[in-house]
Order: sequence, then C-alpha cells, then structure tokens
Amino acid sequence: MVDREFYEAVKKGTTTIGIVCSDGVAMGSDSRATMDTFISSTEAVKIHRINEGLAMTIAGGVGDAEYLVKLIKMQDEMYGMEEKRNLTPTSATSLLSIVLQENKMFPFLVQLVLGGINKNAYEIYNIDPVGGYTKESKFTATGSGSLTALGYIEGIYDPALTVQEAAKHIAKALKIAMKRDSATGDSTRIVTITKKGYKEYTKDEMEKFAR
Repeated sequence: MVDREFYEAVKKGTTTIGIVCSDGVAMGSDSRATMDTFISSTEAVKIHRINEGLAMTIAGGVGDAEYLVKLIKMQDEMYGMEEKRNLTPTSATSLLSIVLQENKMFPFLVQLVLGGINKNAYEIYNIDPVGGYTKESKFTATGSGSLTALGYIEGIYDPALTVQEAAKHIAKALKIAMKRDSATGDSTRIVTITKKGYKEYTKDEMEKFAR
C-alpha cells in the first residue's frame, strides 16, 4: 500500500481545475513550481495540449508528469496513424490508468486531469497516482489549492455554463487559491475545448477574467 506521506506529497504545489460546460470543457492552472518552501519556477506549464480535442493538467512531480505527457502524446500520434483518429478523454484515461497501475511498486508522483471531447460528449477525468480514476460530470480540481478553488467553483457551477463563462470563473478560483495557498501563484493558464477546437486564452484575456 502507498502510505499517507506519498499522497500528501502529490497534493502539494499547484492548483488545476477542470469544468464540464454546456458547449465544451474549460481547464486552468497556476504556473508556480515549488520545492518545499522554495519557489523553483514561476513559469511552470501545467496544462498540455494532447490533440485538438484533448488536454491534460498535471500536479505533483515534474519529471514524472512530463514523462506521462510525452507518453500520451506519442500514443496519440501512433493511434492517429493506425486508426485515423485521435485519442479521446476515455481512451487516454484508460491508457494512463494501465501505465500507473503497472507501476504501483514505484508510483509516479502525479495527479492528472484529462478533459475534452468524446464524439458529442464533453468529459473530464481525474486520475490518481496508482491508476484509479473517476469521470467527473461537473468539475474537479487537484493540488494544494484545490480545496479553496473547489469551494468557489461549487458555489457557482451550473450545467448551462458556457466555456467562456467557465473560463472567467476558473480565473477567479485560481486568484482565490493564490491568496490562501502559498504553493499556488504567479500567472494563470486557461484553455477551452469545444467542437470548434482547442483555444488557449491570452494573458490580456485572463487578466480581464480575474478582475
């Protein structure tokens, strides 16, 4: 069994958010990376585009997380060549779950969120360090600032939210998390995925959202 200290280590050092909307999914994160109380980076990338209809957020060990990002991107490319279509959130989650399950003895120090389009459905999955996952019908968050962010998101959530409305709420939730969690901070990154494709909001757009 993986002990409590392991899970506490995974939870530290970030805030990522995913929301299922009426017209897609919206995802966001901060950009601070920490080593205990030391801020090791203010420009950490915690949301990764896997394909036009799929994104993944990362929390936990940077090396482990980046390896898994590269792995799922490679699998997506191979799947595209063989099947002539991209991985969906469901298929990508299944693959990552198998990888994490197979490494229980030496677990990856990560917590992942995958979100995107699966045919006509919008999906968010939360994956734990040993391959367990849940399909979130509304929203989810990971990292040390997640409790604060979830408190805000839970209060405003409505299934009728559009991705643009959700993006504004994610910016506000991250701003609140930054005030209460020292391991969450610096800039924010927000992306949305709809039938029109993948969009990353600009710095100016995010600053307007956070006001």
